[in-house]
Parts: sequence; C-alpha cells; structure tokens
Amino acid sequence: MVFDLEMIKNIYSSMKEKVDHAKSICKHPFTLSEKILYSHLWSNIEKRFERGVDYVDFAPDRIACQDATAQMALLQFMQAGKKKVAVPTTVHCDHLIQAKIGATTDLQQAINTSNEVFNFLESVSNKYGIGFWKPGAGIIHQVVLENYAFPGGMMIGTDSHTVNAGGLGMVAIGVGGADAVDVMAGMAWELKFPKLIGVKLTGKLSGWTSAKDVILKVAGILTVKGGTGAIIEYFGPGAENLSCTGKGTICNMGAEVGATTSTFGYDRSMEKYLRATGRSEVADEANNIKDYLTGDPEVYEKPEKYFDQVIEINLSELEPHINGPFSPDIATPISKMKDVLKENDWPRKIDWGLIGSCTNSSYEDLSRASSIANQALNKNLSTKAFFGINPGSEQVRFTAERDGFLEIFEKLDAKIFTNACGPCIGQWARKGAEKEEKNSIIHSFNRNFAKRADGNPNTHAFVASPEIVAAIAISGDLAFNPQNDILTNDKGEEVMLDEPKGWELPPDGFDVDDNGYIEPIEDGSNVEVVINPDSKRLEKLTPFEPWDGKNILGAKLLIKAFGKCTTDHISMAGPWLRYRGHLDNISNNCLIGAVNAFNKKTNLIKNQIDSEYGSVPDIQREYKKNKIDTVVVGDHNYGEGSSREHAAMEPRHLGVCAVIVKSFARIHETNLKKQGMLALTFCNESDYDLFLEDDLITFVNLDEFSPGNQIKLELKHSDGSKDIIKLNHSYNQSQIDWYDEGSALNLIKKENL
Repeated sequence: MVFDLEMIKNIYSSMKEKVDHAKSICKHPFTLSEKILYSHLWSNIEKRFERGVDYVDFAPDRIACQDATAQMALLQFMQAGKKKVAVPTTVHCDHLIQAKIGATTDLQQAINTSNEVFNFLESVSNKYGIGFWKPGAGIIHQVVLENYAFPGGMMIGTDSHTVNAGGLGMVAIGVGGADAVDVMAGMAWELKFPKLIGVKLTGKLSGWTSAKDVILKVAGILTVKGGTGAIIEYFGPGAENLSCTGKGTICNMGAEVGATTSTFGYDRSMEKYLRATGRSEVADEANNIKDYLTGDPEVYEKPEKYFDQVIEINLSELEPHINGPFSPDIATPISKMKDVLKENDWPRKIDWGLIGSCTNSSYEDLSRASSIANQALNKNLSTKAFFGINPGSEQVRFTAERDGFLEIFEKLDAKIFTNACGPCIGQWARKGAEKEEKNSIIHSFNRNFAKRADGNPNTHAFVASPEIVAAIAISGDLAFNPQNDILTNDKGEEVMLDEPKGWELPPDGFDVDDNGYIEPIEDGSNVEVVINPDSKRLEKLTPFEPWDGKNILGAKLLIKAFGKCTTDHISMAGPWLRYRGHLDNISNNCLIGAVNAFNKKTNLIKNQIDSEYGSVPDIQREYKKNKIDTVVVGDHNYGEGSSREHAAMEPRHLGVCAVIVKSFARIHETNLKKQGMLALTFCNESDYDLFLEDDLITFVNLDEFSPGNQIKLELKHSDGSKDIIKLNHSYNQSQIDWYDEGSALNLIKKENL
C-alpha cells in the first residue's frame, strides 16, 4: 500500500517552479534544506529569509504522533473546533509498552494496563480522520520511514526523533503537541528559519565502522547544543555510500546535538529502499525531479560559501565510537576506551547489551548484529552479558524472524522485546534496578541521560552501533575492542571476532502478515469519544487563563536548577508515561529530577510560606492555592531532549509564570511559548548567580511586552537589598498574542468560534 501518492505527486509537480522562483529572489544556489524549506512556505515568497533571525510560516505535508504525546495533542485538538485534520496524520502506539518478559507477554500486559488510552487514541483517530497504528505495529520513526517518508517532503511529529525521516531526504522536525494542533487545524506552522551546518562525507565505511559512528563522531564535535537552531545537511561521496536506514540512524541521533533536523540528498540508496518497501511509484516520481531533491552542485563544491558551518569526515578513517555515559556527546573512539574507563573509574563490566530503538532497529542493523551473535555460537563463546532486542516494526520483525536473525539471538538467551521503544525511554522493568547499584550497560539507542533506561541513577549507559553492542555484550567488557582483542572460548581456545556482515535490504524482500495499521472511516462525525471523568489516565483539558496585561509583582523562586536540566529532569518518562493524558496527575512529577542549586539535591526545595523543605510539586501546589506566582531559573540548553510538551504544560498548570535560563533547547522554548508562559534568557549569564533562595521577584515592565523589548526584573533579597537584571526574549507579535490569550490553543479556539 502506497500512502499519499496523489499528495506526493502534487508536491513534486510544483516543486521545480517554487524552487526556481525562490532562487531567483535569493540569487544564490540552494542547499537541499533550502529547496525543501522554500518549497513549503505557507504563502508566496517575497524575500530571502535571514537564517536564525526570521520567523517563517510553513505548510508541512504530514504529522506523526506517538501514543505518549498524542494523548495531549489530541486532547488539545478536540478543543480546536475542527471536524477533521487538515493534513495527513498518524498515531503510533509504541511508548506505553514495558519491556520485561518478552514480546508476546509484554504486549498483552500493555494492552491490559493501557487499554483505556489505546481505545481513546483509536476512537479519536477514527473520528478525525487519523491513521492509527496498533500497539506492536512498531516504533513510530521506523514505521514512518517504511511507509510515509519521501524525498523532498516536510513533516512534523510530536517526538524529537521525528528527524529520523531525514534518512529519506525529508525535512522532518520534532515539535510539541500544540504545534501539531496548529497544522492539524489547517493553520501555518511557524519556525525560525534555520541556520545550516554542512557535513561533507568522503571515503567509505568498512570493517567494524557503521553509520552510527558518523553521528557519534558528530555529537562529539558539536556537543548536545551545537546544532541548536540549525539543519545538518550531509553530502559528498561518502553520503552516497551509506544505506537509507544508515542515513536514518544519523539523522535520528541528530536530535542529540539539538539540531532542528538532519537530511541527505536523494540518491540510489533511497530509491532502492522506496522500491523495497513497496513504493516504486514514489521512486519513479522522485526520479523525475531528482535534481531538486538534493543540493545544487555549486553548493557542494564550495560548501563553506553556502553553509554556516562545515564539518568533514573521512569514512575510510572513521573509527567505531562509544559515547557516554550520562550524555550522548561524550565521544570516545573504541581504541581509547580502555584508558578513558580507567581515568574516570567507570564500571568496565557490562551487564546488558541492548539493540534496537528507533535509531538502530532496521533489517540491516539486525542482520549485522546477528552476524556477530552467530559467531558466539560458532566459536563456542559464552556471552557475558544479557541481550535485549527491540525490532523497529512488525515488518522488520517478521522479516528478521523469517530470515533466522532472531533465532540466533534466542539461542544466546536474548529477550526479544515488543516492536516498541522499551528500555530506550525508560519502559524497562529491569530486575534489580531498584537497588541502585553502580553498573554499566551498552545500547544502540540515541539518548543516555541518568536514570533514563532503568531508573537507576548509577547505571552508566553507553551508546554504540548494534554490531559493537553485540561484540561488547559477548565479551562482557566495555574495554573490549573487537578489531584487535582476543577472547577465550569455552574450550580454552583463543579466538577473534570477524568483521560484521549483513544486508542493506532483505534478499528475499520484506514480508509481513499484519502490519498493524487501521484506516479511519471516511466520515467520523458520529464517532463518540468518551473520557471517564473518574479516569486516572485521561482528563479533558481546562483552558489556561489569559494574561491580565499587568506586571507580575512579588513572585517567588520555585527552583533554581543547577547544571543539565533536560525534559527528563522536568517531566520524567518511565512509569510516568501512564499519565501523559492526565495533566493534573502527571504534574506530580514536575521538576522532581531538577537539581536544586542551593542544596544540590533533587526534589527538595524551600517553601517560602513556612520555610520548610519539601517536594517541588507539593510546594508549587501550595503556592498556587495561595495565588502566589512563581519563577523557575535554569542553566544552558534548558529543556534538552524530548519534545514532550508536558515539560511546559506541567509548570503552567501548577502556576509557574516564567522560566528564566541562560539558553533554551529549541523545542522546549517553543512549547513554553505555546502554553502561554514566559520563556526568557539572561542578558548577562552571570545574573543567574544573583537569584537567591528567598527572593521576591517583580517584573518591572512586562506591561510593555513587545518584540525586541528587553524585560526588566527586580530581585528583592531577604536582607532588603535589590538587584535589577535585564532579560531577553525571542517572542514575535504572534507569539505575544499567544501569551495574551493564555495559550496558542486559546487563540485557535477564539478564531474558530
């Protein structure tokens, strides 16, 4: 089945004219990113947009939502006053399935415990014309790559790893649910025109090195915030030597450097993948305009002239990398790992090797990893760590099982988990994690923040390619380098692992009995969506209150967050995922992972009403009950990580009026704006130090809130002294209108009345 073929044909039929017209105005050759961006403008181009400055309205082609974020997005859409989504939209059930025993048991348990949510998502999808992918169908990003992604398209998704679709030459961007609601409702989607980072790839991968190592290397270069506000565009002969799913892996983990998205130009590998996944018609259409589905030759010949930053990587010289722990940008070449482990006193023994997630769960990934696992069987090696496998989709799982890959892992006593996110997002019932023992695991996932996989703050999680994960899990030693290290087998013989081998695509083609897709009915007007008022999982939304137009006087400091404060710190995943459709219940995890700068503890802050210490949500609820405004203060890249808008909605729901930080992660800043909160940055970063635990905070000139106008803040300290600080903001007038109305959704509702 080919989805959206007519839509794709229409996009391609107009793309040449739109791109040529845009180039005539901009008067320079275009990168691929520019071709896609300028051909997806909401209205006709009138000028060249300035990168990193101009806010631009776009018209995305489609939307994808995963079950955890879809709940809140669809609860918001139900308030928008629309009968049907305006663009093709899908919902994918992949987050609410816990990995514990194995696929069959775990899937049934998820259906038993989350059936209320799944039924809600299915009925809402049916009512509003949304495609629905059942639990077990697969991980959203792999399913999108197999079914919906197409070269030159633009999509948004309510998950930060929507960027995975860049592997098929899209500009695919992770957003909060409120952004998705705008597009579902037929409105433009706003984005600051991105800067462009070019990554030139030369040479060819060989041996133990894989596509994963490209992004592990890039993460080490750019760090977790180096891609903020930019699209990363890969090009060069090395890019053409990568498989389509390998390209997807690279784009997927680009989210970990803060990039708006990543993409590759259309090439032979993409064409092969489209045809292998039953979309030959799309490949044929793409071939007709292939010059418009990649950057202009002049750009790639002199990239430094057309990109804001250029990185060059020779794939022939690239070494396998292992990144971590606790941050995906701590990049170590495998040959240096032994020394780095010793220097940092990280646990060398590996307890688990986990393969899969949306980043590395393709047929190619499983085939190469299984070739290593098979050597353990053939060379009489006992594996020293447990294996866990999460296939990316039912199509991948079915085909991999048919071709014997899963059987190989099963012979090593691996747990084959459901086609779902599982341990990658904290949905892992790991035995013994509650003991919080210091240990190391290695996985092919994208994100490795503290406590993310198993809830244990002392689990050191390292990121590597599936084949390296397999090799190290067999050895049980994080310092093991399969390129030159020797293992001793069960017979006392010394053996070495051979280089991984695999297939880019299945030689006998993909196959599946039931891919898990449910088509919505043509007219859903008679479908009733019922939410039990006593439900602990779902709750109808109450609109946020509009701003009264006055200055905020005498607000209290809720918490000054110290160091890294990701969306996992602000709104934890794991067991809290069950409450993603119930704003009040999930708000009980608000900022419980943030480190209090005054005592370096989590979830322990001073209550300025009675001077007692307690949990963040409890104290904030008391402030709200007493109608006391509060402020959150943070460090750099605040809100890094997931696109989850709950990290913005929870403090808003509990009564926080402003978040003031040194810098924001892109998606989180937008989410705060959408929910009617003040997202502000220090004019002088050192002013972070001026905030004291007992401060009273007054916004001096908020009543003059306007684009480009700095906001002045008065800090009154407990000793009677005062400090005046200046704050910057990036709000344009449309975004100020959201603030005025209390949220972007309130404005949509008002306009649809």
